[in-house]
Amino acid sequence: NGDEKIVNQTVEVAGKSWSVTCVNMGNPHCITFVENVIDIALEIVGPQFEHHSVFPERTNTEFIQVISPNYVKMRVWERGAGATLACGTGACASVVAGVLTQRNENKVTVELPGGCLEIEWSTTDQKVYMTGPAEKVFTGVINESIMSS
Repeated sequence: NGDEKIVNQTVEVAGKSWSVTCVNMGNPHCITFVENVIDIALEIVGPQFEHHSVFPERTNTEFIQVISPNYVKMRVWERGAGATLACGTGACASVVAGVLTQRNENKVTVELPGGCLEIEWSTTDQKVYMTGPAEKVFTGVINESIMSS
């Protein structure tokens, strides 16, 4: 049911038991805390989390390494997109999951491959606030001939 909290539940993925916390930010996020985010074979485990049977509508998955109560490193596998440089809703969900599991404070710097985001889960209004830059990562041109078909 939609009111059910999923905090520190075990899921079997890629032959391993993972402790996960699930958070909805308007889109589904599955957060797991790891010793070192660099050690995660994201291209292997990411799709297996995304398409796992416990997530019938698929999920975004965040792998979090807690450096200190107010600083974490994150890698993300986004449903339908794969590995990305950053994910704002994922960073927000990860801080909420860290608070729910008592791993971090409610105001945290989240370091992603694309840069850092400042996330705060307000104790007064229970809203999650994100501060960070928008970065240009791609420029392209669409051939008009493909648009007319």
